[in-house]
Amino acid sequence: MVRTGSTGAMGIVISLILVAFGAILTWAVNTDGGSVDPQVVGVILIVLGIVVFMISLVLWRTWWGAGFWAPAYGADPDAPVRRRVYRPVRRRTTYVEEEPPPPAGPPAP
Repeated sequence: MVRTGSTGAMGIVISLILVAFGAILTWAVNTDGGSVDPQVVGVILIVLGIVVFMISLVLWRTWWGAGFWAPAYGADPDAPVRRRVYRPVRRRTTYVEEEPPPPAGPPAP
């Protein structure tokens, strides 16, 4: 089962996790031995996380509304694409003029 609402933020979450692990490997791990340098792996993960973050921002469908770049999933590809259009609301101003009270009449019996 595919949920369309939760898949948009997955790229951002993965990129933040990659950047966090890369920062930990770059600045928190201190080793001198071994064939793989953890600082280099950390820098690679940071760069990869930033690239994934940028790609996920560019391809994020909700910036311009659903279906701006492509039709909805499972829709007819030949159908026209509907786009949201911003139309400003006209403001209406109502003026209420106060009238003086009616003149006093004879007292009530």
